[in-house]
Amino acid sequence: MIKFFINVANTGYLRGLATEMDENTNSIRKELNNLSEAGFILREEVEAKVVYKANVKHPMFEILQQLVRKHVGIDAIIEQIFTRLGSVSKIYLIGDYSKGMDTGVIEIVVEGDHLNKEYVENLMPKVSKELNKKIVIHITSFFEGNGLLVFEK
Repeated sequence: MIKFFINVANTGYLRGLATEMDENTNSIRKELNNLSEAGFILREEVEAKVVYKANVKHPMFEILQQLVRKHVGIDAIIEQIFTRLGSVSKIYLIGDYSKGMDTGVIEIVVEGDHLNKEYVENLMPKVSKELNKKIVIHITSFFEGNGLLVFEK
């Protein structure tokens, strides 16, 4: 679920997902079939491969996306960032989680002017402990990289 609902641009195919998740193809196939039959993900053939992606038209898509983001901890991080950080203009999720891989390391880029870097340095260990994940927050006035935009002012 994380793979497809953290970022709707993420897609996957059976063998690739099995390798990513270090699972056998049969168990991945069963889950993909269940999610596909329920309408949560779509399957389409692309260059002789069956590719899966989130069904953004499913009536429960937004709820599932919110649940996944809450499970990963993005909502908690964003909430903590806004309490005392300063003038935040955008927040991006980068790294493995933006690709839907639950590796335990959440990387966030916070874009804005006059941000309180000391607050972020104190915040990271607290949020890491609360979510039981390593949190890495990058502060910048302008972000040019690739990432999943999770907040924009």
